[in-house]
Amino acid sequence: MNHSKLRSDKNCLNCGHIVEENFCPHCGQKNTESKKPFHYLITQFIEDFTHYDGHFWGTIKNLLLKPGKLTEIYLAGKRQQFVPPIKLYIFISFITFFLFALFPPFSIQFNFDKKDKAWIESQMFSNENRTSAQKLIDSIKTQTNLKLEDSLALQKVSDLINESAARKTFDPIFDLNSKIDENSSILGFKTRESYDSAFTKRFSFLDYVRTPLVHKFFELKEKGVSKSAIIQNLADVFFHNLPKALFIYLPIFAFFLWLFHDKKKWWYFEHGVFTLHYFSFLLLNILLFSLFYKINDLIQIKFLNVILYLLLTALTIYSVLYFFIAHRRVYHSHGMVSFIKGSVLFTINFIVFLLLVMGLGIVSFLMVH
Repeated sequence: MNHSKLRSDKNCLNCGHIVEENFCPHCGQKNTESKKPFHYLITQFIEDFTHYDGHFWGTIKNLLLKPGKLTEIYLAGKRQQFVPPIKLYIFISFITFFLFALFPPFSIQFNFDKKDKAWIESQMFSNENRTSAQKLIDSIKTQTNLKLEDSLALQKVSDLINESAARKTFDPIFDLNSKIDENSSILGFKTRESYDSAFTKRFSFLDYVRTPLVHKFFELKEKGVSKSAIIQNLADVFFHNLPKALFIYLPIFAFFLWLFHDKKKWWYFEHGVFTLHYFSFLLLNILLFSLFYKINDLIQIKFLNVILYLLLTALTIYSVLYFFIAHRRVYHSHGMVSFIKGSVLFTINFIVFLLLVMGLGIVSFLMVH
């Protein structure tokens, strides 16, 4: 509650009317002193969203534990009990990505210490030893009196040699500390000029996406950027653009709901309310997931780690089931009809959002410098 000192004057500073008690009967403004300490700006911001009268915490409780109830109550016209949908979404979105900016939900590690490098190298055969070992195995296999155990052992050793060869082959690709050097290529081309000359005469619609990506690759190659720097920048740009992607997808999600339900009974506005509540839950769920994940990284106690992994698994499953429960509760469909319609909607939205994320990934790569 706001405990600011009341003014002795009875004229409202906002509209000029006489204030008989604490609040102006004409405009509703509280008759408090206009000069405030600096911390008032922060406390007022928090109070506006969290509603110390209990609205905010009751909203969060119902949002997390009772799928669809907030939407059902709001659409029934009871709109003073809980925080409005758009205000709730903006606040949760702000808190989620503000905390993510301060405490990134993940960190990418690229450097191995000497002990790790020694272990990795010990798992691989050198080219010479691998060739010699393979010749020896081939010669032994030519013998006619091999036992079953010997054949199985030889096969196992042969598999290890092939695995080592595969590791050696892909080692340059996954050596994240290395740079994109002059021998690096994309689509079989080592220079931008060779790529442009090859595709000038056979231009296709795919080139609208492929060509900017290839040109960006050669730009980074000329700068000598390391793979680790590319991945880290890519992750940073992608993360900062994710809120925009979610915001852009809000009307799309609501549009698919509108397509699959009775147009006369359900207005697009009502689907928008459902979408805002569902996306608010997803953001809150992501925040909880990242919190448990961080705690799991900090705590190295096996028993607690198992509990945290179970919580992470439960949150993942619940985030999927939440949509089906909320959908049935709000739209009052029969069990099987609701499940089928919900499944189709969930699948379509998953595919479309995945395409949006892929597009976001392309934009993120083009923004890497």
